[in-house]
Amino acid sequence: MDGWYVDDRCTNCDVARQFAPELIGESQGRSHMLRAPRDEAETRRLHAAAFACPTRSVRPATGRPDPALDPFPMALDDGVLICGHNSRHTAGANSYLLKRPSGSVMMIDTPRWSPALAARYAAVGPVTDVLLTHRDHAAHGRDYADRFGARLWIHEGDLDAAPDADRVIGGLDAVDVGEGVTALPLPGHTRGSVLYLADDRYCFTGDSFYWSRTTGDLEVAESVTWYSVEELAASLARVAAHLRFEWVLPGHGDRRRLPADEMSRRLRSLTERTRLLRPRPIDFTAVRW
Repeated sequence: MDGWYVDDRCTNCDVARQFAPELIGESQGRSHMLRAPRDEAETRRLHAAAFACPTRSVRPATGRPDPALDPFPMALDDGVLICGHNSRHTAGANSYLLKRPSGSVMMIDTPRWSPALAARYAAVGPVTDVLLTHRDHAAHGRDYADRFGARLWIHEGDLDAAPDADRVIGGLDAVDVGEGVTALPLPGHTRGSVLYLADDRYCFTGDSFYWSRTTGDLEVAESVTWYSVEELAASLARVAAHLRFEWVLPGHGDRRRLPADEMSRRLRSLTERTRLLRPRPIDFTAVRW
């Protein structure tokens, strides 16, 4: 494929395929190249996939992608950037930078830790808060919060994953965490899972639900729901009628923007489907990316 390949360290986390789905596909539990890039735009998308991949498995013939084509942090729209450089210590989770009207920035979940990356993210604006959606994504929270001089947030249900957090969200009530940003506890994937909602536009879902390219819809990852899929169903039933957003921005799985009314309709449908689910053994291979 013009020298591009996927090496055998691939963990099938789907990250690379999100950035270049026309170039990278899935087969036998791992990513593989579908074809070579045809133009500069596709070459740039392939480099985004390479720099996001947590195992650095997407590689050109030279073995290293061109640093000049590292696009991260990369704008998704005028208010949110995706950090890239996903970390193996968060199972390859996506993380985001949320820009606030004052010029400050919040980081939602964490990319791979390095001082150089931290400086790059800080250049977007002063980072005031690092918001953890749940325990699986807490690995580098303290490092980034200390580097930025920011507050680190987590829910009490997952506090043992970040016992030195500066702000602890409790119970099930919504909590204002900053200008236009609300934390909404959503136990299910883990006991301390949280949604972060901003501006009636963005919903950072952690691993509670995501956009599936396979089904073309919102889905829950029932095969990797650690705490309780029945609790997740109850959580969705409690909040679905009140949530309004355009962007679903998950840790794992794809992101998607739809009109708010359409997203609300799909969320209500997801709530009904999740109500019918029952506990099942953990199975990473069963996730419908």
